[in-house]
Amino acid sequence: MSAASSIAAPRARFNTLPLLIALFCLLWSYAFVAGKIGVTDCPPLILLAARFSLAGVLILGISWLRSDKWDLTWRDAAVFAVIGVANNALYLGLGYTGLKTVSAGLGALIVSANPVFTAMLAAMFLGESMTLRKVIGLVLGIVGVAFIVWHRIKVGSDSPHGILFTLASLASIVAGTILFKLLAPKGSLWIGNGIQNIAGGLAVMPFAFTLSSVSDIVPSMRLAGAFAFLVLGGSILAYLLWFHLLKVCGATAASAYHFLMPPLGMLFAYLVLGEHVEFRDLLGIVPVALGIYLVTRPAAGAAPKLA
Repeated sequence: MSAASSIAAPRARFNTLPLLIALFCLLWSYAFVAGKIGVTDCPPLILLAARFSLAGVLILGISWLRSDKWDLTWRDAAVFAVIGVANNALYLGLGYTGLKTVSAGLGALIVSANPVFTAMLAAMFLGESMTLRKVIGLVLGIVGVAFIVWHRIKVGSDSPHGILFTLASLASIVAGTILFKLLAPKGSLWIGNGIQNIAGGLAVMPFAFTLSSVSDIVPSMRLAGAFAFLVLGGSILAYLLWFHLLKVCGATAASAYHFLMPPLGMLFAYLVLGEHVEFRDLLGIVPVALGIYLVTRPAAGAAPKLA
C-alpha cells in the first residue's frame, strides 16, 4: 500500500449556506407580519426607536460580557453607523410608516424588488458581472412579483400614500446594500450590527417623540410578542445573517433571495393575520423561484462558497 493511499481523504465540509439562507428568508419575511402587528398597537417610529436601541444595547452588552475583541477602526465604526441609518432608520422607518396603511403581504412584495435595483447598481459601482443568465433571472423575478402586485392591488384596498412610503423604504435598503459592499467595513459583523442599531435608534428617536406620542401605545401581549421577535429575530439575527450573505454571496445573489419574500410574507400574513390570499397570487411564485435559481446559480466550474 502506498503512503498516499494510506492517508485518509479529508471529509468534505458541510455547506451550511442553504440553511442560513432559509433561516434568513423565514425571519425576514415574518418580520413584515410582526411589524404589522406592532404598528397596530404602537406608533411606528416609537416602536422602531425602542427596537433599535434595545437590540444595540443587547449586542454590545453581550460583546462586553464575553470580552470580545474590538477589531473595528474608527472608519469601520463610522461606516457601520452610516449603514445603520440607511438599513435601519430609513428602510424600516419608512417601511413601518407604510405598514400603517398597506397589508403585510404587499409591503413584503414591494421590498422584494430590491434585487432588481441592487443588481443594476452592483454592475455599475461594484463591478459585479451582469450576464445574460442573470438578466433573464431578474426579468423572471420582476414578472412574478409584478403579477402578484397587480392582483393584490386589484383586489385589495392598500393606500397609495402607504405604497409611496414603502417604495421609499425599498430605495433605502438598496442604498444600504450597495454602501455595505462599496465601503466594505472590516471587523466583527456582530459588533458592527450593534453599532448599526444604536445609530438607527439615535436617528429615529427625535422624530419618534416629535411626531407621535407615548399615549398612543396600546399595551398588549401581541405587541410584546411582536416586539420581542423584532428585536431578537429581526434586528439581531436576521441582520447578522443578511450581512453574512452579502459577504459570501455578493450583493446581486444575496439580494435575489428577497424575491422569496412575497410568497412567504403572504403565507405568514394569511396564517397569522388572516389576510386574503388567492391561488392567482401564488402563481407568481413559479417565475420567482426560477429567477432566483438563475441569478444565484454558480457559474460553470466555480466552486461553491461555504459558510
